[in-house]
Amino acid sequence: MAISGWLLTGWATASFAQGLPGLTIFSGIDRENQLNWRMDFDGVPGVRDRYRLRIPARKMTFAVEQFSITYPENFRGTFNPNSVRVKVNGDEVPLDEVSWDRENRVIEIYPQEAVPADTRVEIVLSDVRNPNRIGTHYFNALVRSPGDLPMMRYVGTWILSIGRR
Repeated sequence: MAISGWLLTGWATASFAQGLPGLTIFSGIDRENQLNWRMDFDGVPGVRDRYRLRIPARKMTFAVEQFSITYPENFRGTFNPNSVRVKVNGDEVPLDEVSWDRENRVIEIYPQEAVPADTRVEIVLSDVRNPNRIGTHYFNALVRSPGDLPMMRYVGTWILSIGRR
């Protein structure tokens, strides 16, 4: 009886979900558009963290020469463009430029060479200052392929939780 009460309270879920996406039921984002992520330091409000934002190979249908990450107005954290890395199939790739446009709430990442289609991508944002308030934030992944029109193509959404375990 004690074990079933403990399981029903959700404590078991909390102990396994620290720094990971967990289960999202009512997000407004279709399941096929939800991307996996991880926070290395558990998403504690107001402290430094490292975000690992993943894009699976099945979402990389074309080569990519630019990644853009947009985030909502209510996300009041900070980013360090000098601490951004991109890993392709586990290997770090050299970057030409990373820019953070605070006003338009976008991080733009330009690899030196186009990232091939059908590869796993992990964007690592180190030295992030989490916002002070607990909340859920939708970060969108947009890409541009070589030779594309200057329009970005939506890949998916990372649903990040700050301070919710």
